Amino acid sequence: MPHPTQFENVTAVAKANVYFDGKVVSHTITKNGVKQTLGLIYPGSFKFNTGVAERMDITDGSCKVKLAGESAWTTYGADQGFDVPANSYFEIAVESGIAQYICSFK
Repeated sequence: MPHPTQFENVTAVAKANVYFDGKVVSHTITKNGVKQTLGLIYPGSFKFNTGVAERMDITDGSCKVKLAGESAWTTYGADQGFDVPANSYFEIAVESGIAQYICSFK
């Protein structure tokens, strides 16, 4: 599914969310009380824990993802995405280039 290329009428947080020494960086936006982050993932492998359910949509580049309880990695490219349950985790890896994403919190 094509991702939005522009967001109208949102509140943006100027301070970035920086993880793993700057290898994952995002900015938070909210619209009508719904929180999303727009971010970049540089090459490497990272593990994220979730408190609430999340939808990760890859907007550019590609990455491999392994959800909690799965043994195999799945590759996602632009206009593809995956859901992560609440109180869980996922591992995400970028082999080269930069993966860009929109994360929606449910």
